[in-house]
Parts: sequence; C-alpha cells; structure tokens
Amino acid sequence: MANKKATEEEKSVLEQFMLPYHHIAKRIPLFPGKNNSAAEAGLLGITEEELVKYRENFDENAKEAALEILKDDEIVDCLDKIPMDGEETIVAFGDSNTEDAQGWFTILKHVLEISTEKANFNFINAGVSYNTTAEALRRIDRDVVVHEPDWVFISIGTFDAQRLNIAPERTLLPLSETWENIETIQSILESRIENPLVWITPASVINDLLEENLLYDFTIEEKDLIQVQELVAGKSGAIIDSRGKRMGEKGPQAWNYLPDGLHHSLSGHTETVKAVIKKLAEPKS
Repeated sequence: MANKKATEEEKSVLEQFMLPYHHIAKRIPLFPGKNNSAAEAGLLGITEEELVKYRENFDENAKEAALEILKDDEIVDCLDKIPMDGEETIVAFGDSNTEDAQGWFTILKHVLEISTEKANFNFINAGVSYNTTAEALRRIDRDVVVHEPDWVFISIGTFDAQRLNIAPERTLLPLSETWENIETIQSILESRIENPLVWITPASVINDLLEENLLYDFTIEEKDLIQVQELVAGKSGAIIDSRGKRMGEKGPQAWNYLPDGLHHSLSGHTETVKAVIKKLAEPKS
C-alpha cells in the first residue's frame, strides 16, 4: 500500500485522464503485480476498493452508452446485417481512445453482447495509450497475432502527428515512416486474418485545448493529422469515417471530447461505434 495517498484533486486527474487509459499489464508485462489490483492501486496512491470502483464505473458508463445506441432503430437494423455469429475473437489495436476503459471498443463490446443471441465473443483490447504506429508495430505479435483473431479493428496514427513543444519544427514520426508502419501492419494482419481489416481513421484534435493542458508536452496540428488520415483511408479493408469527420462535420465539437481536446467523451466514442456498425452492415463489394 502506498504511504502517500492521492489528494482529491489528484484523484480527479486520475479518474479523468489516467485510470481509463492506464493498465499496467499492457505497459509492464513482466511486472509481478500486473494482475493484482492492490499492487496497482498502491502505485496510484489510492485504495484497492477505489480502483475497483473506478473500473466498475467506467464499464457501467460504457454499457449505458451501448443501451442508448440500441434505442436507434437504424442501428438495430444494421446489427442484423453484421456478418458475425457471436463466436468471434475480436481485437482492437490502437492508442489512447482504444485503450479507454469506457471507450468505443468497450461500448461496441456491450452493443454486440446485448444484441447477439447466445453471444460468446472474445473481446481483446490491445490499445495502449499514446502509441505511435512504430510502437504499435513493435508489439503486434504478442498483442494481436497471438490471439488468432477473426476480426481486427485498427485505430492508430494520431500520435505520429504530434509535434513536441521542445522541437515543434517536425512531427514525431515523418509521414514516410508512418506509411511504412501502416503498410507493414496491413501486410502482417492480412496474411493471417480471414475477414477484412477494419481501419478507423484518426479524428481531429482541438489543439487550443490541448495546448492549454499542462499534462501534455506536444501539440497535434490539423494539417499533419490530415495526412495521416489520408494514409489510413487508403488502406484495403473497411474504412471507418475516411475523412475523420465523425466528431463534427464542420470541425470537432467540444462535447465529443474531454477538456484536453484530445481524448473522446462518451458522446464522441458513441459516434465512432455508430460509424463502425454502419460500415460493417454494408454489403460486401
């Protein structure tokens, strides 16, 4: 147990900006206490009971968002057309908005489990916050391929476009490297996965809010992100929201984001889930 307990202000930051996006087992696979909630809570300066409650709340929020989605008749009709029988292993491979404990993948999980009779899916969240395409590629074998998935959803690229405050003249990864990484990810998975890969293009960032947040030492400019969006939209498979407009047709809308302008709110994640369901329901070309 940690000697120093988190203050209420620190707990607020933990709840909003850290706990949903931080799962020790993903970052430190050899950490002896990675599956021990008491050990993890101690590192965070909270009690085990608090950590468990936070995680339960995140999952409940995602389930409530799923139930709201299922009130939409168009979505229900689409779900009947999705080519899944309830026995599939589904992996989500991405960065922060994928790892998010109340994010789009957890919401989609609840939607599919609720709407599928005798559902026996195996859902694997292989999102790791702030991953670039290079970092994702490095772990693709142990985090994706090893599970022999039937479906893989890929949501990556946002953090390739970051410009560090200390070196703002360039993006963290050059576009050429992002292209090569995405090409390699596609090549690895297409040779092993029977169903089409599902690519989710990066959504816009509200950079003014990102710049104001003291937690971050980088910015993400729209001109850089658009280039990454175009790379992702050019892949083979199912492309979700090719122009990255699901967070607002005329620009990103604040209610779809947390106050950092980077991570998505439940509203924003819901838009992603709807876009995924509608795309999967389309007839195969």
